[in-house]
Formats: sequence, C-alpha cells, structure tokens
Amino acid sequence: MSGEIEARLKSLGVELPNAPAPAANYVPFVLVGNQLYVSGQISQGPEGLIKGKLGADLEVAAGAAAARRCAISLLAQVKAACGGDLGRLKRVVKLTGFVNSTPDFTDQPKVINGASDFLVEVLGDAGRHARSAVSAAALPLGVAVEIEGIFELN
Repeated sequence: MSGEIEARLKSLGVELPNAPAPAANYVPFVLVGNQLYVSGQISQGPEGLIKGKLGADLEVAAGAAAARRCAISLLAQVKAACGGDLGRLKRVVKLTGFVNSTPDFTDQPKVINGASDFLVEVLGDAGRHARSAVSAAALPLGVAVEIEGIFELN
C-alpha cells in the first residue's frame, strides 16, 4: 500500500514534508500496540504558517485549505512513525480538529472537511474516520487550524 499511497500523493501534486519537530516538551507521536497517536499538527505550508481567524479575516475555503495542510503534516508524522513505510498505515481512526474562529462562526465542520476530504482522496475508504470539529478562541502562533489524529497500523 505504501507505493499506492505515494503514487496517489504524487498524482495530486503533494510531496510530504519532513515530519515537523515538536515545538515544546512533547513527542510528535506515540505508538501503543497498533494504534498511532499523532500530536496536533498546525496549519503550515511551504511558505510558512497559515494564520488567521475564521469568521474575521479568513473564509471557509481558506480554512479548509489550511486543514488540508494539517492532514499533509499528519501523514508526514505517520510516515516517520512507520520508518518511512506508509504501507503500514491501515486506516485513519479519528481526527480532532480545532478551528481558530470568532464566537459566532459555526462552520467548523466545513473547515475540517479540508483534512477529511484529502485523507479520503489519498487513502480511499481507509481514510474515512470518526471526527470532532471544534472552535478555539486562539491557537498556537495564531494559526488557523490544528488537527490531531489517531491511526491504525498493520
């Protein structure tokens, strides 16, 4: 499956970055049995951090694009946890998405769809997952989105 995932990413024009290092006193992932818990990945792309507040200075589409970048970082962490072999990834179990948004913003699920849709596009049914999408008054470094994930490995 590793080759299939890598080929699908390539067909989408996506190159996984090096797994981002933790910014504080925590580890990027923890493997317990066949369950992989990946720490929250903040919205960042090749140009740097994707900052902003949904409902104030960012539209839903921009938030969904930021969430997609979080999903790319999640996959980079999964790849690192698997020693570079994405073929060990069996499925996405659960995502918890945090959206930096105003009190009256209610489209958090539409924002986190950027990550969910991307994972299904790359992994097919193995990318379907349980999910939470919640508002946050602020996120680290002013980023728009942060997403953590639980994955099942072979």
